[in-house]
Amino acid sequence: MWLINNITVAVKQSKCMTFKELEIIEPILKALDEKGYEIPTPIQVQAIPPVLQSKDILGLAQTGTGKTAAFAIPLIQKLYQDKSNNNQRGIKVLILTPTRELAIQISECINDYAKYAGIRHCVIFGGVKQRSQTDALRKGVDILVATPGRLLDLITQGFVKLDAIRHFVLDEADRMLDMGFIHDIKRLLPMLPKQKQTLFFSATMPQDIATLSKTILNNPVRVEVAPTSSVVETIEQQVYYVEKQEKQDLLIRLLKEKHPQSALVFSRTKHGADKIARKLCKAGIGSAAIHGNKSQNARQQALTNFKSNKINVLIATDIAARGIDINQLEWVINYDIPNIPETYVHRIGRTGRAGNSGMALSFCAEDERTLLKDIQRLTGVRFPARN
Repeated sequence: MWLINNITVAVKQSKCMTFKELEIIEPILKALDEKGYEIPTPIQVQAIPPVLQSKDILGLAQTGTGKTAAFAIPLIQKLYQDKSNNNQRGIKVLILTPTRELAIQISECINDYAKYAGIRHCVIFGGVKQRSQTDALRKGVDILVATPGRLLDLITQGFVKLDAIRHFVLDEADRMLDMGFIHDIKRLLPMLPKQKQTLFFSATMPQDIATLSKTILNNPVRVEVAPTSSVVETIEQQVYYVEKQEKQDLLIRLLKEKHPQSALVFSRTKHGADKIARKLCKAGIGSAAIHGNKSQNARQQALTNFKSNKINVLIATDIAARGIDINQLEWVINYDIPNIPETYVHRIGRTGRAGNSGMALSFCAEDERTLLKDIQRLTGVRFPARN
């Protein structure tokens, strides 16, 4: 029998203010207005003023807090205001991020915010041919969004020079270390000018991340919102206690009975994600899997199909899901309970955004109950034991 516990977790609401009150310039305000952005999120309220004041930032922010806009908007503004006073050629802003999906996501956001500011930008990442990327670099860019491997490749080939960098953003620092990029980061840091503004963002702050931040930040302003133990109040959480071998049947039954418009399913492994996708497709449920073994084109196609509702279910590993931003995502399903409690909060934070309601479902097998208890301890939510 499948048993369900409903939980609602409340958080405090921040005082509302506008982007105009943050002294954002008119060209950017116009672009934000077209995107329907009216009220900045808490991290944007905290981060934008010190970024505009050229201060270093140590930011703790999880997925869905509006972090990208918190650094992109003020950096675009600084470049716009500096254009008339500085004709120096070269890349002025470097944004380093761990995954292709997140790099593309950030680039799309910059494209939206800089629409009327005349700021040139480019995104580079591996897994695809470099010709289109090097062509864009030759034309000259102000902002470069990059993953570490491709960036180092193009530096070695002479396509990228970092001597003009005035602002450096290290995004998703914890995921950088999880993915083994620490050596790439240590290679890149000496290539950057000593005099620069550095913005350092991480969802969590373990000791190795704290140590890294101290080596690259100068008297930073610390901004922190939505601690990793908090879940927005618009998310309804449910846990299903189920035998491991019954998870696939449970998933199919729920999807067929409830017909969610969109469901993001988290698998612990790449093999598991593929297996779930095959099972769902066999059951007549449109779905696709994304993970590190998929080609860039396959991953982008799956994400495009999901966002356009050509398929309703996307199965992802945690690393592949970084950077996925889907408006009004209806369900998040923890097919496998995550090993790290904070990951649970990051996962389900993709639904229930911007005041919309969301549903977070977790399938908990007997050997995952300890992991569930760790999540309870972090969030302060107690899941009653049921037989």
